Amino acid sequence: MVRQVHTYADLRKQIHDDLRIQHPEWIEANGESPMCDSYEARLLEVLRGLTQSDADKSDDRPQD
Repeated sequence: MVRQVHTYADLRKQIHDDLRIQHPEWIEANGESPMCDSYEARLLEVLRGLTQSDADKSDDRPQD
């Protein structure tokens, strides 16, 4: 089932939940998941890079 994502927070929550559903072996007995945390942290780095890249591109546009 595809869920609609309306906000960045929704996207993070969906990824958080889906990683745990798809990889229950990554969940430790105490409920923590360093592997999922690592994936989520990497995603944030990639998204920040894309956001920064988009901002840089808009700064390079000629001003009217």
